[in-house]
Amino acid sequence: MLRLRPNRCLYGAPPTYSGTGRPRVHGDKFKLNDPTTWWEPQEILEIDDEKLGRVSISRWDNVHFYGYPEKNISIFKIVSLELTDRVADRAPLWLAWVGKSLPALNVVRAKYLRRFSIDHWYRFAKQRLHWTLPKLSTPKQCERWSDLMPLMTWELWLARDLVADHHLPWQKPLAKLTPGRVAQSMNTLLPIIGTPTVAPKPRGKSNGWPKGKKRLPKTRYPVVKKGKKIPKKQRQSSA
Repeated sequence: MLRLRPNRCLYGAPPTYSGTGRPRVHGDKFKLNDPTTWWEPQEILEIDDEKLGRVSISRWDNVHFYGYPEKNISIFKIVSLELTDRVADRAPLWLAWVGKSLPALNVVRAKYLRRFSIDHWYRFAKQRLHWTLPKLSTPKQCERWSDLMPLMTWELWLARDLVADHHLPWQKPLAKLTPGRVAQSMNTLLPIIGTPTVAPKPRGKSNGWPKGKKRLPKTRYPVVKKGKKIPKKQRQSSA
């Protein structure tokens, strides 16, 4: 589910080939801010929303962006039918659906609102859980590291009632801890839980590498180097 810019221009399906000239790639224009370019929607539904009250949802099929004429999408227009003081509530909300199974009109807005929590989780995984920090060697290692992200998120969610808030001097105390604040306070819970790792071995002489076992060097991959971009003026002068 994608949100569209209110002044975006899309295109309908091209007409049938007339037999002369190049076949048309785009059909009629569909300007989101120009109601005169809209054609009849495939479906219209009016429902009661908890926040906006009575809203109208319209759906148009078989439209596409200018650069992707082969990819047809469905767009939705959600507009509040009740007069409010907020300008944002009076402006229509345009959404686009890209997928196989088309959602029902009564759940379109709810699906879009779930996008905010997903985006915040991606930001939390990248910044706090260091999702993109390790420089791993193989795709299998990257998949294994990515599989740990939701597991760590669930652990933080389950530990929210087991840890006390240890905020930094410039942070405000919180009664309801966020996942980031729980991760910051896990140092008191981890010693109680313990660790499944083996206890450290006493210091001494190592047994060394087993006899008869071959040492295989680590697989090295070529470094990807990007070419230096030549300024436009320099390219014109050389031409």
